[in-house]
Amino acid sequence: MAHITAQIGKQLYKTEIRTATNLLISDEPVSAGGEDLGFSPEELLAASLGACTSATLRMYADRKGWTELGEIKVDVDFKRDVQANISYITRTITLEGELSEDQRSRLLTIAGKCPMHLTLMHPIEITTTLQA
Repeated sequence: MAHITAQIGKQLYKTEIRTATNLLISDEPVSAGGEDLGFSPEELLAASLGACTSATLRMYADRKGWTELGEIKVDVDFKRDVQANISYITRTITLEGELSEDQRSRLLTIAGKCPMHLTLMHPIEITTTLQA
C-alpha cells in the first residue's frame, strides 16, 4: 500500500507531498493563482502513468534479456472535460534500439498492464474522513 501526506500552508497553492523517504512539491500554475513551483495535480497524475509505464516496460525487457532496448520515453497528455465529466489521457511511447516488430508489439501490450494503467481503467473507490 502506498501512503503519502500532502500538506499546504498559507502560501497559494504550494503543497508539499511526502512519503517516508521522499519529498516533492505540487503547485498550481500562475494562471490558476499559484506560483508554478512544482507539478500541478494533473501533471502528477500524468507523471504516475508515465513513470509506471516506463518502469514496467524496463522490468519486462530486463526479464526477457532484451538488451537491445535502449531508452524508453513515455509522453502523457491529460485533459479533463469538466462539462462532459470525462477525462482523456493520451500516452505515446518511444522505444530506442533495434527491436523486432514482435518485441515492439509485446511491449505495447505490456504497457497496458502497468499497475497505474490498470488502476485508471477500473472504478476507483475513494473514502474520505475528516480528523478533528
